[in-house]
Amino acid sequence: MDQYTLNLLIVGATFALYIGIAIWSRAGSTAEFYAANRGVHPVLNGMATAADWMSAASFISMAGLIAGVGYANSTYLMGWTGGYVLLALLLAPYLRKFGKFTVPQFIGDRFYSLSARLVAVICLIIISVTYVIGQMTGAGVAFSRFLEVEASTGLWIASAVVFAYAVLGGMKGITYTQVAQYVVLIIAYTIPAIFISLQLTGNPLPWLGLFSTHTESGLPLLQKLDQVVTDLGFNAYTAQGSMLNMTLFTLSLMIGTAGLPHVIIRFFTVPKVADARWSAGWALVFIALLYLTAPAVGAMARLNIINTIFPNGPKAEAVLYEERPDWMRTWEVTGLLKFEDKNGDGRMQYYNDKSAGFATQAAERGWTGNELTINNDILVLANPEIAQLPGWVIGLIAAGGLAAALSTAAGLLLAISSSISHDLVKEWLVPGISEKNELMVARVAMAGAILVATLLGLHPPGFAAQTVALAFGLAAATIFPVLMMGIFSKRMNSTGATVGMIVGLVVTCLYLFTYLGWFFIAGTNMLENVPANYLFGIPPTAFGPIGALLNFATAYLVSSMTKAPPAHVQELVESIRVPRGAGVATGH
Repeated sequence: MDQYTLNLLIVGATFALYIGIAIWSRAGSTAEFYAANRGVHPVLNGMATAADWMSAASFISMAGLIAGVGYANSTYLMGWTGGYVLLALLLAPYLRKFGKFTVPQFIGDRFYSLSARLVAVICLIIISVTYVIGQMTGAGVAFSRFLEVEASTGLWIASAVVFAYAVLGGMKGITYTQVAQYVVLIIAYTIPAIFISLQLTGNPLPWLGLFSTHTESGLPLLQKLDQVVTDLGFNAYTAQGSMLNMTLFTLSLMIGTAGLPHVIIRFFTVPKVADARWSAGWALVFIALLYLTAPAVGAMARLNIINTIFPNGPKAEAVLYEERPDWMRTWEVTGLLKFEDKNGDGRMQYYNDKSAGFATQAAERGWTGNELTINNDILVLANPEIAQLPGWVIGLIAAGGLAAALSTAAGLLLAISSSISHDLVKEWLVPGISEKNELMVARVAMAGAILVATLLGLHPPGFAAQTVALAFGLAAATIFPVLMMGIFSKRMNSTGATVGMIVGLVVTCLYLFTYLGWFFIAGTNMLENVPANYLFGIPPTAFGPIGALLNFATAYLVSSMTKAPPAHVQELVESIRVPRGAGVATGH
């Protein structure tokens, strides 16, 4: 059986499973559509949360970014994992106890203000749309390779699949679909990693293989990798980046994680407050299975690619383009791997042509510029092909990559649609809307969100994980501060919370637009071309904590100058933090 047919069979079987689950668990009420009727077991919710969390950025792009940069990009791992600790300790149980359907609903009720709720809806939509672009981009990458079509065609196929099960099932269908998707993606991620770790180090555990001896050279794997990348003019793989930017970026991802609406609403689906904490704990366990493996996958992918191009070592001649391996031929079809013969020697020169220190050596070897462009998002998906693993493993990782992208996309789209139907339409535009019509509005809103996400995904502003990082910065600057102040400060009033959110959103968006906005207009990849003269050297992806600090400061300043919240609101805040029962989940 050829690889294309095998891919179709494996991917098709998983899609049939997802859509079958959605039909079986079709939402028949708003409670089922928004919160799965609050009946999800903590272990299943932890698994669904892990799938919701481990998006295309985690599965497809994170290891690719680590492969491309090395240790400095371990900030993705540290920030995302640390954020779940914050979420479990500081937000999830209290928000569940409040007993609402959406994040803007909590903000509107806690701050006794329709204006605060509407500002929260705007923030949520901006964050979720930015985030979902990365997921649709990742899904398009996976579809384009394994169905051998253009990336844009793959993106439209991904949209159709999400539409089929997300619009139908709502949170109830998405939850049980995500449980299945977690099983698919974790198997798909770890099996190729085990094979590749065995090939390179003889150790079947990738996270231990990363620190084991490279079988062929006899050197520690990371030392061997440092050697080959520096021989090509790149920075050492284990080199440390700017401590300020690494700290800010890690913090941005941490507090951004704790403020992501599509993650928070997962904790509204469990029966009790204690279950919200247990869900977060189980989610960390399930996430760790992939996150411990990702650094090894990134390092081994980088080494395998260089060995593919320079089989006799980086200081020897590169492979002739006409003799390139099959995996390169198949990925060239997608447009995500490109070769340009700049010096006309017919060989694939791959090196850091921006390294001033390496320029003399490159000139001596007759190199006139890097000739091979490899999109970071393809590394995880291409890794089994590079390592020449069996065809079923390649098909499996295709299914896993798609499961990761589609599970998170569905969660984000649900967050968008529920805010539009529940917070905008029911609360503001049509207060007397029936439950049946509200459910219809939610489904139409989700269909519209899918279309918008697809159109934006056709021209993404960066790699999947980089685009997602911008969404984290926005969540850190807007949602996280107002939730923290809403739970832990009785003095915080509606005016302070509203102004704080606006300041955090506007300042962060202005910073992003200042450095990235014109690249959107030009239609180019913003994160490959941005100028380096950032304010205080802070890149846009690490600006979230600054926006959060301004949000906190503004909110406290405005609240101290305006009237304190009513007594019943202060009592409500106190009751949220007192561990008595699960609260009444009315959904109103």
